Amino acid sequence: MADSSSRGGRSPRRDKGTRRGHLARYRRYTGGPDPLAPPVDLRDALDEIGRDVMNGVSPRRALQEYLRRGGENRRGLDKLAELANRRKQDLLQRNNLGKTFEDVQKLLDEAVLAERKELARALDDDARFQEMRLGDLPPSAAQAVRELGDYRWRSPEAAQKFEQIRDLLGRELLDQRFAGIKQALEGATDEDRAAIQKMLDDLNTLLDKHNAGEATQDDFDDFMAEHGQYFPENPRNIDELIDALAQRSAAAQRLYNSLTPEQRAELDELSQAAFGSPQLSQALNDLTGKLMDARPGEDWFGSQEFEGSEGMGLGDATQAMQDIADLESLADQLNQQYNGASLDDIDLEALQRQLGDEAVADARTLADLEKALRDQGYFSRNADGSLRLSPKAIRQLGQSILRDVAHRLTSRGGERNTARTGATGEATGASREWRFGDTEPWDATRTVLNGVLRQAGEGRSGAVQLDARDIEVTETEARSHAAVALLVDTSFSMVMEGRWLPMKRTALALHQLISTRFRGDDLALIGFGRYARTLSVGELTGLDGAYEQGTNLHHALQLAQQHFRAHPNAQPVLLVVTDGEPTAHLERNGRRGVGGDSGGGAPRGEAFFDYPPHPRTVAMTVRGLDAVAAQGAQITVFQLGDDPGLTRFLTAVVRRVGGRLVSPDLDGLGAAVVSDYLGSRKRG
Repeated sequence: MADSSSRGGRSPRRDKGTRRGHLARYRRYTGGPDPLAPPVDLRDALDEIGRDVMNGVSPRRALQEYLRRGGENRRGLDKLAELANRRKQDLLQRNNLGKTFEDVQKLLDEAVLAERKELARALDDDARFQEMRLGDLPPSAAQAVRELGDYRWRSPEAAQKFEQIRDLLGRELLDQRFAGIKQALEGATDEDRAAIQKMLDDLNTLLDKHNAGEATQDDFDDFMAEHGQYFPENPRNIDELIDALAQRSAAAQRLYNSLTPEQRAELDELSQAAFGSPQLSQALNDLTGKLMDARPGEDWFGSQEFEGSEGMGLGDATQAMQDIADLESLADQLNQQYNGASLDDIDLEALQRQLGDEAVADARTLADLEKALRDQGYFSRNADGSLRLSPKAIRQLGQSILRDVAHRLTSRGGERNTARTGATGEATGASREWRFGDTEPWDATRTVLNGVLRQAGEGRSGAVQLDARDIEVTETEARSHAAVALLVDTSFSMVMEGRWLPMKRTALALHQLISTRFRGDDLALIGFGRYARTLSVGELTGLDGAYEQGTNLHHALQLAQQHFRAHPNAQPVLLVVTDGEPTAHLERNGRRGVGGDSGGGAPRGEAFFDYPPHPRTVAMTVRGLDAVAAQGAQITVFQLGDDPGLTRFLTAVVRRVGGRLVSPDLDGLGAAVVSDYLGSRKRG
């Protein structure tokens, strides 16, 4: 750029129309977690975890399985572990360890050929003697290099080739222990080699002091001040230095272990020729021994078998061994199969080196998601310390299921949208944010207060100017107060036929609807198998399918009657979800049961079971339905499956009590029950 003084001290002018803007380049952000990334969305995760829990999986296991599978837009731990294993296999199958030996053999052949050409032109007796010496070289390249260590080359080209062998071996041996040094020492001078030897000697002295417990931070600082250029890792203390060196040296040792006995012998001989000085090989051997003493926990005795066609030098092969160790460790961390496993165990730096930034982003997202699920109260603990879904999680799960049900309702022509339920009825005492299409009256007090608070937060004063964001409407319900009993079949056939999850989702959807939109209604969730019992929504969500004989609708109807009697001023609504004929009933009044395996009866309060359905079971179940109908209940039965016997029974009883029989498919069960509930309130 020209000095401004050459323009009279004035800044350069840009003519109008030729002004150029600042050139900016945008690249992928690589400085850690994306600061502009949105927070993790827990809804999809909670939906999938909740689905597994409702299918009988423990919450802890469901969380682990979700982390393993991943979500719709993120890879899970299993996929990342698969990528790590695939990269490891690729390294093993693509490469072999022969490149250094091949390069030495090639340079040696070129050196000998050039020397033979030079000797052929010479006429002296020494030339003939040297020809004989070259002709008697052993077939092993390593032994030949050793024998030619004191050979006086006549050909400058041959001498240069032989020096390249020494230089190559020195750089390869150093590159095994110090990453990147091979390239840095290409064309090294004698002064460079001396500096390397000095660094190795000082490093071994420092390790001796460390292993004796005598090394200080000052010793480390002095060493790094003189030799720090050889350690791009920038260790801050001697332990970090040893960690970096031990990992790579252990990889070099595993590489050595992977060689055949012939290759190991050849490498040992070639090492003596490195940089033309056996001192380098000895210093490196001493370094390995001292590192083994300092870090015995490293894998010094393992090996890997390379079987590919792409040759690698010793340094590259050592890096491959270190990569393989990284990948094996990452696969173990990602599989999370060991005791006390945690996502915090994943080495993100190694993951970035081996699988890239996207893998790190996926792992971070999974860790953030797990932490958010735990920290935000979606799990709580039972008395025995096991996890369970918290009420907050069940509410969130219910909201998601209800949204799905509402979508199904609106996609079925003429059905009511739950978002508009009760648009023109009695006020519930609550208000909510206005949404487009709402016809409820405004809650003036809340609306004005929202406007005042918003304006104050914006630092404005004066008259309040309302915004659409401020509006709240009075929540209303077209209602008569209802007492609802949802009776769900929990017999084992529901599990066997894949009806367990749809049944639970239906119950959660109805519970969510009533607890949020019809809070004046009273819902009882009653499960019935061999016995019946009233369940909380949390108990039903985590209920496991148990193998027990009996479909005791009779007992469930008794509990429903109790619920209706507890709310005498409410409109009773009975909803029954079942896939089987009643095969059990409760004995009462001290009368003994008929038939059964015992040959006798059941004492009072015990269930009696028989299949096919015993006439007494059928009679008592019908009597229970009559009693519910006598309470004025609106009755709907939802039949799952197409069993002819069940169809005949249900058709007869709903006709008898003036109820309705609905046969939904499993995907539509929730929408059918919710729609019927809304219809029963309208009819009431």
